[in-house]
Amino acid sequence: MRDLYPEIEPYAHGLLDVGDGNFVYWETCGNPRGKSAVVFHGGPGSGCSPWFRRLFDPHAYRIILFDQRGCGRSTPHASAPDTDLARNNTANLILDIERIRQHLGVERWLVLGGSWGSTLALAYAEARPDRVTEMILFGVTTGRHAEFDWTFRGGVAVFFPEQWERLRAAVPVAERDSDIVDAYHRLLNDPDPAVRQRAADAWCLWESATLEWPPSTRLAERFRDRRYALAFARIVTHYVRHNAWLEDQSLLRGAGTLADIPGILVNGRFDFQAPIGNAWELHLVWPRSELVIVDDAGHAGNADISRQLIRATEHFKVLG
Repeated sequence: MRDLYPEIEPYAHGLLDVGDGNFVYWETCGNPRGKSAVVFHGGPGSGCSPWFRRLFDPHAYRIILFDQRGCGRSTPHASAPDTDLARNNTANLILDIERIRQHLGVERWLVLGGSWGSTLALAYAEARPDRVTEMILFGVTTGRHAEFDWTFRGGVAVFFPEQWERLRAAVPVAERDSDIVDAYHRLLNDPDPAVRQRAADAWCLWESATLEWPPSTRLAERFRDRRYALAFARIVTHYVRHNAWLEDQSLLRGAGTLADIPGILVNGRFDFQAPIGNAWELHLVWPRSELVIVDDAGHAGNADISRQLIRATEHFKVLG
């Protein structure tokens, strides 16, 4: 299996007005006449990175990346305290994706999503199966409420007790035994910018710890951009408080909609944020899916995860 494709730059990009005062950044790379593929990034609120471009053969694919509402290069940015997130929800992200597809003149496309992006990919594909040729999901999450509780409300803390206690210690004593997500949501929207930033740092330090094994003691590189960290933490807590506006188990129950869509699921065996059980249960109800487990990888991924994703894009580049 090959390593990442060489770095490339977009041949076109722009900001698309999706309504509600939001402008979503999009870009296209690779072959303008190639097979269309769209990437759904994680978080929610991570934004797309150049790494995603390098998972596709640029001679075969028209690679479409975009930053979901409020993050990356989309505006208004969630790091600004007056950016209202009330209309930033899963249903509107699906509408945004359809606007991008129509704006770029795409009839059908391959969908690749990781972490939260895999949940969004499932929600999109089940809403618009006629627009999806194939799917590639990694660090698989399916939007079940138990998955949100596992990652954000203390489930995974059985493996990271010191880091969890540090996260709890950063909120007022009276709130430490209540819903930690609600507590951080309040702090991240506090009028005092110092309070907001301390909360973002503490939240992102927890996120950094659970990405891999052994746990990191430092902020992940991306979170050292304080504007990025604040937007990320605000958007994540906003979505988790509402369980991403998804009825519990609904995406697994709706997997029959994917019957005509082939898919490849890639998951690290030591992925603590998205345990392989998520991918396994999705695989059981999606007969056309293939499950690939990478034994030495966590949620942050590694070279072997990248190689498996490239194997998947290579497999699908002549289909659909």
